[in-house]
Amino acid sequence: MNKDIKIVNNIEEILLKEELSKQDIISLLNANEHEKTSIFAKALQIKREQIGNKVWFRGLIEFSNLCSKNCFYCGIRSGNTNVHRYEVTDNEIIDAVNYAYNNQFGSIVLQAGERTNKSYIQRITDIIRKIKKLSNGELGITLSLGEQTEETYRKWFDAGAHRYLIRIEVSNRELYKKLHPSDNNHIYDKRIEALQLLQKIGYQVGTGVMIGLPFQTIENLAEDLLFFKDFGIDMIGMGPYIEHEDTPLYQYKDTLLSKKERFDLSLKMIAILRIMMKNINIAATTAMQSIDPLGREKALKVGANIIMPNLTPVKYRSDYLLYEDKPCINEEAEECKNCLEARVKMAGDEIAYGEWGDSRYFFNRQKSH
Repeated sequence: MNKDIKIVNNIEEILLKEELSKQDIISLLNANEHEKTSIFAKALQIKREQIGNKVWFRGLIEFSNLCSKNCFYCGIRSGNTNVHRYEVTDNEIIDAVNYAYNNQFGSIVLQAGERTNKSYIQRITDIIRKIKKLSNGELGITLSLGEQTEETYRKWFDAGAHRYLIRIEVSNRELYKKLHPSDNNHIYDKRIEALQLLQKIGYQVGTGVMIGLPFQTIENLAEDLLFFKDFGIDMIGMGPYIEHEDTPLYQYKDTLLSKKERFDLSLKMIAILRIMMKNINIAATTAMQSIDPLGREKALKVGANIIMPNLTPVKYRSDYLLYEDKPCINEEAEECKNCLEARVKMAGDEIAYGEWGDSRYFFNRQKSH
């Protein structure tokens, strides 16, 4: 019993620190059931102080699953011949954007597989301009379209996009190599350079990692959190790794943590990040809900403050499966919105309609430069 008290005190002592070391983070990630309640309570307290009880919607439009990358964990990788490829039309994208605008979503996210050809780049530029025009500049625009040139990033920024999400998935260089083919299309330094370019241009920059990957250690996850802080990331989307049978990593499925363990670790990652980076934006990701029906609410209760309702036309959704058991693939936009409203309320938060919900961390970072 005395030993338990000593451990709890250690966690409590760590939570009083202004700066967390790698060893502190490892201790928090290893916290037991009893200890983690203190971590979650601290994270929620910080969220309430820094963000309040607001949650911002980002209407997600997954407009294509065509991808030039062949990442070993992803269901829409170029080497997967079992995927039915699709491309949402411009009119369908605009219909989804109109829904977001008419329902006072503050922002939308355009997400797709990675491509870099000129006609595609121009198409995205034109769509951004149309979104700005139809919403009178009121809709915030986040892009999640992978590695591009500085010229392309600037073009899209000048057209009206102001946030960009490019997930590194793992910050450890050696682990990165195990999750990607060894070729010029999958280079760790290029991924880092993309994040640096986005920051330089003036985007609010988002990234994220998968939690519970094959070969991944608790030390790796602690390094991921320190990477976000050292880099000065403005927004994070992270969640449990969920295997997909049409990927090379599927062969390691029997070596993985259980899905519940991956989920619990993801909650700890969100909470610790909120403690470390008090005013950044953290998404309650869909992958959380694919393991636990209340996954997104639980994420909100430990520090997340962003939710992305899926506005992709339903007929395409089952083809955008980065992982298995993805929820909400048959829900129309209205159903999805109503469901998420209820979930947010259950978590004790409220949706801030009509607001961009930009990262406060971003503005502080801009001031300090």
